[in-house]
Amino acid sequence: MNPAAKKIPLSVVPVAADSLYAAQQKVYPREISGRFANLRLLVVFVLLGIFYALPWLGWDGHQAVLFDLPTRKFYIFGLTFWPQDFFWLTWLLIIAALSLFFFTALAGRLWCGYACPQTVWTEVFLWIERLCEGTRNQRMKLDAGPWSRDKLLRKGAKQSLWVILSLWTGFTFVGFFTPVVELGHEVMNASLSGWELFWIVFYGFATYGNAGFLREQVCKYMCPYARFQSAMFDHDTLIISYDAARGEPRGARKKSADPKALGLGDCISCQACVQVCPTGIDIRDGLQIECIACAACIDACDGVMDKMQYPRGLIRYTTENMIAGKPRRIVRPRILAYAGLLTALLATFAWGVAHRSALILEVLRDRNALYRESSDGGIENSYTVKLVNKTRAPAQLHLSVAAGSPASIVGNANVSVPAGEVASVPLTLHVARGALHGMNSIALSATSADGIAATQTAQFFAPEAK
Repeated sequence: MNPAAKKIPLSVVPVAADSLYAAQQKVYPREISGRFANLRLLVVFVLLGIFYALPWLGWDGHQAVLFDLPTRKFYIFGLTFWPQDFFWLTWLLIIAALSLFFFTALAGRLWCGYACPQTVWTEVFLWIERLCEGTRNQRMKLDAGPWSRDKLLRKGAKQSLWVILSLWTGFTFVGFFTPVVELGHEVMNASLSGWELFWIVFYGFATYGNAGFLREQVCKYMCPYARFQSAMFDHDTLIISYDAARGEPRGARKKSADPKALGLGDCISCQACVQVCPTGIDIRDGLQIECIACAACIDACDGVMDKMQYPRGLIRYTTENMIAGKPRRIVRPRILAYAGLLTALLATFAWGVAHRSALILEVLRDRNALYRESSDGGIENSYTVKLVNKTRAPAQLHLSVAAGSPASIVGNANVSVPAGEVASVPLTLHVARGALHGMNSIALSATSADGIAATQTAQFFAPEAK
C-alpha cells in the first residue's frame, strides 16, 4: 500500500489539461437519506421559511422587515434605521465576514454545505426534478432517450414548476423593498413599475439559472470561497475525508466474504459516494475545492457499511491530525482570536443599536447674512433646524439654548414632529448688544417629556468689539 494514501492532503487534486476544455458533463445526484440529509432538509425548510414568510410578517403597523429605499428608511423588527445609521450595516457585514472565518476554521465549509443560497435553492430544484422525472437512473434514461409525449410532459412540468418558484422568489425578494401587500396588488392589477418588474424578472432568472442549470458549476467555477478557504483551514479544521488506511485496497466482494482474507479494505467500490455527490467528485481522491461539505457521501457510505455489517465512518467528518492519529485541538490560537474579535464586534453592535439616538438635530445657519440688528438694538442670527424623529410615536419637542448662554430663542420654541418623519423649522436666536462679539458657539437642544433629547452646536455671529 502506498504510505501517502494514509493521509488526505489539503491540496487540490490535479486534473488533466485537456479536461479544462471538455464539455461540462451533467451531474445526476442520487437521492439519499440519513442523519446529515435530514439535517440539511431541516435547514432548507427553516431558511426558505424565513425568506418567504418574513415579508408577510407585520410589526407595529409596518412590515417587519422592509428596506424602504425611496424614503431612505429601513424597518427591522420595530427598529427604524436612517441614512445616518448605515454605518451599522458596514459593521454588520464585518461581523458576517468574521463569522465566516470563525466557523470555517472551526468546522470547515458548513456554510457551503447547509446554508448557502446556492445550496438551499439547488436542493429545492433537485426535489422538483426528482418529483417530475424520477430517480437518478430514470432521469439519466429520460435525457438519453428520444423526445416523446412522456418526456415532453415530464420536462414541461419540471420547467413550469421551476419558473413558478423562480418568479415567486423574485416577487418575495422585491417584497423586502416594496411593501409586499402593495406589491401583490400591483401584480394582480398589472400595474408594476418598471424597476419592480425588472428586479422580479432578474432575480427570478438568476434563481432559475443558478439552481436549475448551473448548479455545481457555480460552486466549482464562480464562487471565490473555495479558492481562499485554504487560508482559513489548518490541521484541526473539520473536513469530510475518506479513511484510505481503512478502505484500501478497495474492491467488490460478497457480503459474507472476509475482506482481510481477500486482502481488501472496507471500501467495496460501489460508487455510492460519487453518485450522491452534488458536485460530481470522488471524495476518495482527497480533499478538493469542489467539495462543499454537504455530507451526502457520509450518509451514502454509512448506509453501505450498515448493509455490509462493517463499522461506520469510512467516510466521515474528521481532521488531518485525527487521520494521522493525533488528538484534535478545538481551542487553538486562531479560534481564540476569531472568537474574541467576533464577541467584541457583536457586543459593540448590540450596544450601539440599543443606544442609538431616537432624535437627530441639525442646525443649518442662514448664509445670506452674518447677523442683523433687531428693533431693540440686539443682534439676531437666523437658522433652519431639521429634526428627525426616529421613533414610532409623534414627538412634542422643546427647543432651548444651554443654561447660562446669553442667547434666547425668538418666538415659539415648541415643535411637533410626526412619527418617523423629518421636520424643518425656522429659528432665530437673539443676543443683547454687546453680550457677544465675533464668532461664538452656542449649544442648542431639543427635548421631549418622555426623555428624547439631542444637542447640536450652532455658530452665532456678532459685531466685533470696538
